Formats: sequence, structure tokens, C-alpha cells
Amino acid sequence: MPLTTAILASFLDFFFIHSLELSFLFSTLLPNHSHLFFFFFLFFIEMPSIRVKSDNVKYTDGSIESKYVYHSTRVNKAADGTIEVEPVDTSLSFRTERKVPRVGTMLVGWGGNNGSTVTAGILANKLGISWRTKRGVKKANYFGSITQSSTINMGMTRDMKETHVPLNAVVPMVHPNDLVIGGWDCSNMNLGDAMRRGGVLDVQLQDALYDHMKSMTPLPALFDLDFVAGNQEERANNIIRASSKWEAVEKVRADIRNFKESNQLDKVIVLWTANTERFSEHKVGVHDTADNLIAAVKRNEAELAPSLLYAMAAVLEGCSYINGAPQNTLCSGLVELAHQHKVFVGGDDFKSGQTKMKSALVEFFVGAGIKPECIASYNHLGNNDGYNLTAPRQFRSKEISKSNVVDDMVSSNEILFPEGSSKPDHCIVIKYLPYVGDSKRALDEYTFSIFMGGEQTIVLHNTCEDSLLATPLIIDLVVLTELMERVSIATEEGAQQSYEHMETILSLLSYLLKAPQVPEGTPVVNALNRQKQAIENVLRALVGLPAENNMLLECRVPFLRAEHQGAPL
Repeated sequence: MPLTTAILASFLDFFFIHSLELSFLFSTLLPNHSHLFFFFFLFFIEMPSIRVKSDNVKYTDGSIESKYVYHSTRVNKAADGTIEVEPVDTSLSFRTERKVPRVGTMLVGWGGNNGSTVTAGILANKLGISWRTKRGVKKANYFGSITQSSTINMGMTRDMKETHVPLNAVVPMVHPNDLVIGGWDCSNMNLGDAMRRGGVLDVQLQDALYDHMKSMTPLPALFDLDFVAGNQEERANNIIRASSKWEAVEKVRADIRNFKESNQLDKVIVLWTANTERFSEHKVGVHDTADNLIAAVKRNEAELAPSLLYAMAAVLEGCSYINGAPQNTLCSGLVELAHQHKVFVGGDDFKSGQTKMKSALVEFFVGAGIKPECIASYNHLGNNDGYNLTAPRQFRSKEISKSNVVDDMVSSNEILFPEGSSKPDHCIVIKYLPYVGDSKRALDEYTFSIFMGGEQTIVLHNTCEDSLLATPLIIDLVVLTELMERVSIATEEGAQQSYEHMETILSLLSYLLKAPQVPEGTPVVNALNRQKQAIENVLRALVGLPAENNMLLECRVPFLRAEHQGAPL
């Protein structure tokens, strides 16, 4: 090894091993220039990128074009009970635009715990901030984000070693550090003070970020006490004043246009991270079609929630809209409007803590042939979300979104749950205890029927730092939605007119959502593993790779192993 190479290798070894200490040294000696460490780190650390070597994929300056055979099955249930299964192969072409645009996201509820935490988190990562805690030095990261901190299996090398790459290395995705953040809030508190009020982050980190955030002030927000708890009025001092609901929609549209123009953005994605609203009563002639919805807004119908008005404004401005709370915002009229304007809608409710655990556990046990009989879920928390949920109508919205999470897994196994049998008993309790703040406690008891009349009981205690779990989901929702806006699919290569986007309701986001919305007439999937596999396999299809099937025949069949390792058949 040449001397210069050896010296560089030794330096990099030292740098990697002592990166945390060096980060703290930079922030201590050069407190106003700690971001230099981050740029220094990025200079030497280059994320892996992949390039597929195949006739099925073509890389151009503008796009990645792949040919993909989608293998599926069509099932017919005969009158005599016979199930006929027909394999179906469909040849598809995927086109992914390679240029990542300049993206902004506008958060409804920007000054809340989630909004201030996502803003602080992105800033901390962008500036490369490190801070001391009682457990030692911590540095900014994107843990909890599947696009930034999880990997995808690309296959095996000739010596049978599996190779994993970051999810965002497969195709170009917007990096969270490049997102421009803005939004609305019913409180006029600046983001620095909102961060301190929320008490989510360590104090030393708050102090490092405060000066960067104190000049950020939310835009006035829509507010209707008929849809949130009455206790929210005490913080509502930053309200859009409008003489009609249509005027309110137009003011939100103007906010989106101004945000886009002033920040020189190519696109904006609007996301609701404000308080849970009560369920709306969807009415024929109001919520059922796009035309009826617009007419209903113009005549000031009462049963039109602020979240729906934001969604309409976003759609009319050509922006995708994501509902991060459990209320039923995505009515059929809004979906039709979004389809007309060729944008996505997605929802509902971030799946971050207790429900994510539940959707993984129940999938596992039902798949193992063990029958869930009873699930009791208790929560207490002390943030403003919990305060709002003390009102019965708002709690009911949350209860519905948390209760339906096991339905598809139960219906998948007619051995455990024959037709006509009851679903597992399922109880949801949420209590407000101010002292615990954003550190939600979730307690669950699962009771299962096992072999020969036996029972198994599992009790879990889960301390969920609510906003620190939700923030990475917000990032992933924006990143994946923006990516899918650059993806189009056709049945024949070269047929420009046949390329189209995915369905208006972007159900690919289901992994991140507690009560995933899907196109009408299609099944809801809550099982966590299936949801994650869907994202990974779509990414593989974008570069012409087959879906991951985990058969591993090259490890289990001798002649396939020999072929994989390069031996002639």
C-alpha cells in the first residue's frame, strides 16, 4: 500500500471511530461553526448508490426506465367451495424522473409538538449539531425514518453474502435537509418558543437551535371549535379571518402560492399534523362529488371541517395532501377533486408507537396459527394532543383509527376465525396526565388461544416519545409522496399516452399510517410487514429488479448455489 494511501486510510479509521468526540470538540471550540463538522463529514462519507446491470433497465439523464413483469394471481371461488387460482403475468414499464425538484412542505399545526420537532430535527441534521446528555454526547440523526435509516436487500454476492443498501440509494429521493418547511398554526408563538413549550428535545439541543427558529412564525390558521375540543380555544390567537368558507379556502390557497413563490419551490406537499378533529357526517350533496363539495363550501355548509378546507386548497393549488390525524377528511368528493387535478391524497393518522407494535404482533401471531382473543390497550400522555382527546367526540375519532388495525389480519385466517365468528375483544383507553408531557405510556395486554385449549397472555409496557416517533413518519410521508409524483407506469414500452400515475389515494403510504385509506373496492392492509414489503418491492420494480420473495433457492438447491457462485451448469 502506498504511503499516502496508508496515511489516508489511517486518518479515515480514526475519523470514523472518534466521529462523536470530534463532533463535540467542534461544537465546543467553535460553537458558531459546528456545522463545518457536518460538511466535513459529508465530504468524506458518500452514501452508496446502485446501478442495475440489466437489459430491463435504462438510465438516461432525465429518467430511469425499467421493464418489469408483475406476477399476480386471480382467484375465483366456485359454488361448491373450490378455490380456483389463475397466475397472471403483466408486462409493465416504469419511468422515474431522476431530477429531484426543490420541495417545500406546509404543515397544518406547524407550531405544535410534531411541527416544531420536525423543523428542529431537520435543522439539527442540516447544521450537524451535537449535544451533551446524561448518557453522553448525542448527534443529530434520522433514526425512525425508513427512507433515511433503513436498508433494502439487493441480493447476494458470489460468496453468498447478502448486500443491503439504504432505501434512498435505489432511486433519487429528496433529502430531508433540503426540504423547506412552513405552515399554519392557531397559536402565533414562534417556532423557537413552541419548541421550548413542547419540551420534546433535550434542553441543550433546544438552546443550540433556538436562535435559528425564533424568527419562524406560523401563518394564521383555520379554526372551528365545532370540530376540536373546547379547551383548544385558549391557545387560538392566530386565526384566519374570512367572511365565508370559500374565502377561507382562497386565503389558504394564497398562502400556498406565496410560500412556493417566495422560496422558489418546484412543488409543495401539504400535511395535517394539527389536533384530531371529530368525525364529520358525510352527506349526499355535500361530500360525495367534487362539484357538490365545491358548491357546499360556497354556500357555507356547516359540516365542512377545517382539515377538509385545507385539503381542498392544497388540491386546487396542485399539491398532494396527507392527513396525519384520524378524522375522516378524505371524503369521496375530495378524492374526485384530487383525481381531476392529478395529485395524491393519503391518510389517516400517523402510525408510530402502540399501534405499530400491535400491527406487527397480531400479524406475527395470526401467521403462527395462534388466535388473538382479547386486546386491551391503555395510554396516558400529557401533550396538547392528549389534552384535545379529553373531549369525547375527538377521542372517538382516535378510538376508531386505533381499533380497526387488526381487522385484515383476523379476516385472513378462517381457521382461527370461521365465517360468522366474532372478532377479538378490543378496548382502547386514552387518559390525559399533564406531567408526562410528550412521553406517552402505552400498556397492552394480549390474550391468545393456543394448542388444546391453552391460553397465552402477553403484557407490554411501551414508553413512546410521541413526537420523536411521529417526526420521522412526517419526513417519510413527504419523501415518498414526492417520489411517487415522479413515477409513472405503462403497460407497453414507448406508449407515451399510456403512462399514468398510481391511484389518487396513495395507499403505498400505509406502513406509516394507523388507518390507511385505499382506493374504493380494494383491500385495506394493516399488517406491518406486508406494508413495508410493498414499499421495498415497488422501489425494486423502479430499477427492474424482481420482488423480494425470500425463497433463497440459491442457498437451498445445490445446482443453483453452484450457478450463483459462477460454476457452469
